[in-house]
Amino acid sequence: MRFIRHAALAVFLATLLAGLCVPSGYAQSRAGSISGSILDDPRVRALGREGLDHLYNMETDEANAAFARIEALYPDHPVGPFLRGLNVWWDIMVDFSTTVHDDAFFKEMDVVLDRSNRMLKRNRDDFDAIFFKGAAHGFSGRLRSNRGQWMKAALDGKNAMDYVMAIAEKDPSQADYVFGKGIYDYFSVIIPRQYPAVRPFTVFMPKGNVERGIAQLTRTMNEGHFIRTEAAYFLLQIYYAYEEDYAKSLEHVQWLRAEHPQNSLFHAFEGRVYIRWGRWRQAAAIFEEVIQKYDARQNGYNDAIAEQAFYYLGRSQMASRDYEAARASLERLERILDRDATPSGFKVLGYLRLGMVHDALQNRSRAEAYYRQVLKLEDWSGAHDRAEGYLKNPYRG
Repeated sequence: MRFIRHAALAVFLATLLAGLCVPSGYAQSRAGSISGSILDDPRVRALGREGLDHLYNMETDEANAAFARIEALYPDHPVGPFLRGLNVWWDIMVDFSTTVHDDAFFKEMDVVLDRSNRMLKRNRDDFDAIFFKGAAHGFSGRLRSNRGQWMKAALDGKNAMDYVMAIAEKDPSQADYVFGKGIYDYFSVIIPRQYPAVRPFTVFMPKGNVERGIAQLTRTMNEGHFIRTEAAYFLLQIYYAYEEDYAKSLEHVQWLRAEHPQNSLFHAFEGRVYIRWGRWRQAAAIFEEVIQKYDARQNGYNDAIAEQAFYYLGRSQMASRDYEAARASLERLERILDRDATPSGFKVLGYLRLGMVHDALQNRSRAEAYYRQVLKLEDWSGAHDRAEGYLKNPYRG
């Protein structure tokens, strides 16, 4: 949850900085004259839906084939590099700990911006240029904020803000177009509540509304064409991390899984919902499925997803006091962690749990070794305090 909260804060701070630079009346003055869009082309709608279904099911080659057919219909249009960028985006999504795909993603977004800018020079009200330029800045800012690149994220937010509002004002009857406005309405209220330090920056921002934001995102999920899955994923994060409504979280993650049954991220997230809800048995069943798919080398079930599965399965087994099973799960986690030189929360917490399991199994020397290993790594969720405590007084289960 800490990752989700901090990522949302970073994105919102970037948006706040952007909002201070938005010319008043921009969306209202330009919305009425935005031109038509290829998004209304039935061929693009059909191929886009086909490609996105493959994309969210981790079928990269099939998604690229559908997207290439769209680009063949509209060469030199920003839709082509944007869709290619989405494929790279999902490589990033299933393993945020690595930056290996970042350059490829930003390269595609740069092409989107170049093509959009050329279109805007010809027609300053070209809807496609506005739509894709705003989307490219939004996705770029989202990634840069997660990488701690605050100034670049803020600049992306500045450039995206006008376009988000213009799109929402252009045609509120289109469910896809209110997606960005829904995100703004919700987080412009929630983030200042949870982080009072940002409140001074909200004085000149448009007033948000939590209920309206959720309603807009729900509408996009139910009625949208291109952004249904993104809306459902944002709603899942909202109910999981901010509303702490686990029944609603489960409803949305199960919707995502039904729509995209081969998506490893959604699969693992269902298990995390059960963990937060305290439903250990259901969580264990989900993570055992994830591990089976990981062992079968199914697309998308990579080491990063497996780290989650082994860690939370081990926690579930500890909750039922099956310490031998927990040891086996956490040792498999350790083997993955030992191959990954990048420190992560799962590495710190995994070593902590291994120490606790060995304490419960009366292997005190091994437990102490793991606690000391925890203290060599960056602290995460109070792991250092707990490790120091268990070095003084063994974990008893």
